[in-house]
Amino acid sequence: MPGQFTTYNAKIASNPYIVGSFACIGGGLFGLDISSMSGVLNNESYLKTFNFPNPSAQGAIVAAMPAGSLVGALAVTQLADKLGRKKTIILAGMIWVVGSILQCASVNRGMLVVGRIISGLSVGLSSAVVPIYQSEITAPAIRGRMVSLQQWSITWGILLQYFVTFGCSYINGVASFRIPWGLQMIPAIILSIGMLVFPESPRYLFDHGHEEEALQILADLHGDGDTRNELVVLEFEEIKQQVYFERTEGAKSYLDLLKGGNPRRVMLGMSLQMWSQLCGMNIMMYYIVYVFQGAGLTGRRSNLIADSVQYVLNVAFTVPAIIYIDKWGRRPMLLVGTLLMGFWMFLVGGIQARFGHWSVPSGGGDSVWVILDNQAATRAVIVCSYLFVCSFAITMGPVSWTYPAELYSLKVRGKAVALATASNWAFNTALAFAVPPGLNTIAWKTYFIFGTFNFAAFLHVFFMFPETVGRSLEEVEDIFKQGHTFTAWKIGKHVGKKTLAEVVEKSKEIPRPKGAESPQEKHSTEHST
Repeated sequence: MPGQFTTYNAKIASNPYIVGSFACIGGGLFGLDISSMSGVLNNESYLKTFNFPNPSAQGAIVAAMPAGSLVGALAVTQLADKLGRKKTIILAGMIWVVGSILQCASVNRGMLVVGRIISGLSVGLSSAVVPIYQSEITAPAIRGRMVSLQQWSITWGILLQYFVTFGCSYINGVASFRIPWGLQMIPAIILSIGMLVFPESPRYLFDHGHEEEALQILADLHGDGDTRNELVVLEFEEIKQQVYFERTEGAKSYLDLLKGGNPRRVMLGMSLQMWSQLCGMNIMMYYIVYVFQGAGLTGRRSNLIADSVQYVLNVAFTVPAIIYIDKWGRRPMLLVGTLLMGFWMFLVGGIQARFGHWSVPSGGGDSVWVILDNQAATRAVIVCSYLFVCSFAITMGPVSWTYPAELYSLKVRGKAVALATASNWAFNTALAFAVPPGLNTIAWKTYFIFGTFNFAAFLHVFFMFPETVGRSLEEVEDIFKQGHTFTAWKIGKHVGKKTLAEVVEKSKEIPRPKGAESPQEKHSTEHST
């Protein structure tokens, strides 16, 4: 449907699952990057081309992408509010194509790092703006499911790229890694072109004065085009109340993040994204080749096959979380997940400590901590690694994207979600640098560090993270008005929920610009004339 500000296909907009899932291709770009690197760590052609990088150099190459993502996520604090959610996603896809071309053509470490930084900019943009877009266009009843698709798309990106890399590993020469790096631009092209037929966020449009278009998009999204549909009217009235109230408080600025209850919410979003990295999933994705080598799994093909099983489990176990995230709730998933991940990390570290020792690889080089000639211990480490990934996929993975996207008011949402995502990339960058030297120096103790982080995250969630499931983005405001900063479990599941009548009645009390009518008022005016 053409509009003054945005053009989209109304038929596509009427299907919440298509609208909510397509933008997730942006999340898949992150997954593509993870396995495009993890799949070549033991590729001889890759090692020769880039002069056999040592652990520190390899860490720097890997960290280039999340470093770029950190910058990209921070850029969303401006782009999401100025360009809009839709155009920022399109821009992210275009930047990814440039980064992929540079990586595919790279002939030395410097060129590879620059390509990965540019690709990182794209991933940072998409990882911050896609959850905002999804949370603002989906109904409260399925919002968690839709935003959690971001995590599922990451797992699919990891899996598909890994199998492409695995297949190309049978090719002799540099094509074995250049082909996978070149093919990864295809999803980004699909994303940028495809987003042209999707609607802009109605909340963004309303906030920028395009109220008629915002109402029509809401109607197409939630009411089959009917602007008087009850859910459409409820959403429109709540957005209107929020926007008009925020306009009375003055222009948007970064200082808004420090006003009222915003500091608490900003810290919750940033800390959850921090824990999603410190839980140890980073080590199990980027550096799984090193983990399984340390477990005593020998042979390049055997390692690649074992890795692929882990990536398949990551995809499969994200599915139950997507289906039930709006039934289970955010708190229970985080609490159970952090406990399980902590347990598996300590188990892996304990097995490594008991049965491993320092040994020089058969091909020479620095000594590494490895389990040798103990198949039972090797299998135990691999199984515990699989169980860790399953625990993450069904709990922390989806919630870490869903929860920050629904914490904030419209006025600060773009900036606050971008800061939360930047927190993810800051710790991702640090771990990408730190893990290879860590495994090379303190070995099994590395797993104990991540296990401890998980138990610390459990305590943080238990005391400070309130439940947000089932509320509209505007109703979440009432949750934080309850207080309970350190007793979050006391906030009931029904706090903030309102009926249409309550919302309309409250709307009448709020001053608004002349001519700004509700759908009901507009309809009655049209009939009276």
